[in-house]
Amino acid sequence: MIKILSNLLDLYGRVSKGKAGDPFDVNGLSPLVWAYIGDGVFEVFIRTLLVTEGKQKLADIHQTAVKYVNSSAQSALIRTIEPFLHDDEREIVKKGRNTKSNIPRNADMCDYRYSTGLEALIGYLYLTGKSTRLSEIFGMIADKLKNIENNVR
Repeated sequence: MIKILSNLLDLYGRVSKGKAGDPFDVNGLSPLVWAYIGDGVFEVFIRTLLVTEGKQKLADIHQTAVKYVNSSAQSALIRTIEPFLHDDEREIVKKGRNTKSNIPRNADMCDYRYSTGLEALIGYLYLTGKSTRLSEIFGMIADKLKNIENNVR
């Protein structure tokens, strides 16, 4: 998992410079921008997790990924790991959760807001290059997903 994050962070390092070559201010971005980036990083994490755990058929990978990359699943995940977050991370989740956004018609408002909080946290950690902490959080998420899969079987 560290290798996956390392590759993502290497890519980020090549594109993260501002116009003058200076790093940009991540804190100056909207929490919805953090969530937008976090959504993509989370999707790559889930897909990679499924492939590295031995799923071979694309249809199986996609079906399982869809179960985990939606607002209700992400809401449950953030609520599970929230007690293990640092205070500053809880604040990022709160900012993402409370930022005004358009909620899809098929989504529960509360779940959607919590999932946006999770995505904001992932995006923020990714954009700030905190790969060790991001890896720890992804480890907690992977453990939770394994427990869910084991209980389903």
